[in-house]
Amino acid sequence: MTTKHFITMIAVLAAQAACKSEPAPAKQQSPVERGGYLVMTSACHDCHTPMKMGDKGPEPDFSRQLSGHPAGMVLPPVPALMGPWVMAAAATNTAWAGPWGVSFTRNLTPDKETGIGNWTKQMFIDTIRNGRHMGVGRP
Repeated sequence: MTTKHFITMIAVLAAQAACKSEPAPAKQQSPVERGGYLVMTSACHDCHTPMKMGDKGPEPDFSRQLSGHPAGMVLPPVPALMGPWVMAAAATNTAWAGPWGVSFTRNLTPDKETGIGNWTKQMFIDTIRNGRHMGVGRP
């Protein structure tokens, strides 16, 4: 299975998990077409694809699409947050800090060691529905 097909499958599963009944699309789409549409319109890349500086400012780095927070990126201590500033974000837009601690985006690629390539369909659905790691773990 290619990365594109895997990502498409994940998007379809996320959409199905988020709502118990999915409305019928206006035209019949293959699962790959539907998944591609959902990934692009559901803002998956906004958090799960690291940002890079482009000619016109920050843009998604599609060479690392949906790979989550870069594993080798060491962040400095969280700056002091005061007044109305209650959170801070890394330049890659893949890590955030606030009163809850630090959150890092998940690698959604099919990599079996660092991504979700070992997850079952049910694990993914359960994770989307209840917000727990692998559907049953930590929140």
